[in-house]
Amino acid sequence: MDFTKDLFQIVFFARAGQGAKSIAEVLAQTAVAEGKFVQAFSFYGPQRSGAPTKTYVKISAKPIRNHEPIVDPDVAVVLDDTLLKSEKVDNNLSEDESLIINTKKTGEEIRSELSEFRGNIKVIDANEIAYDVMEKHHINGVMLGKLIQVTEIVDLETAKKEFQKIFEKKLGQELVRKNILAMEKGYDNYI
Repeated sequence: MDFTKDLFQIVFFARAGQGAKSIAEVLAQTAVAEGKFVQAFSFYGPQRSGAPTKTYVKISAKPIRNHEPIVDPDVAVVLDDTLLKSEKVDNNLSEDESLIINTKKTGEEIRSELSEFRGNIKVIDANEIAYDVMEKHHINGVMLGKLIQVTEIVDLETAKKEFQKIFEKKLGQELVRKNILAMEKGYDNYI
């Protein structure tokens, strides 16, 4: 995908606690570090961990004047494939836009579930990669790496630096190192 549009819009479909808000924060800070304009915000109710959430990120080379939720994204990122049954994840995605899904299923299996969708489907087993790297199912770094690979909206090296800046005090050096490795593995995954 090319960053040639005036406004590039991403929607993350996740469950509370899966790290979509953290991905959005790193992506937003990375875009700002690269001189872009950004909006990032989440939509969730009073639900607890495990409830469906949506997180929105808008990136532009120009100031962003629209403060509304995204209804026509360029990319949708699904952190939990069980949301395919309850959320309209492919809503308003056209043939040249992408759906990135954390799943063990193949792209063909996902395509059969979303028979109306004609865009690009990118699948990645972020759970397995995260567990291999961190011995935990913290998939957000893997999914951020995959998003950067598919969209090229920001530079991976800048994202790694921003992740470290944002989370080193909170997570510690070792967990940050593992998250960055998970991000690299997501980026290097070409399924």
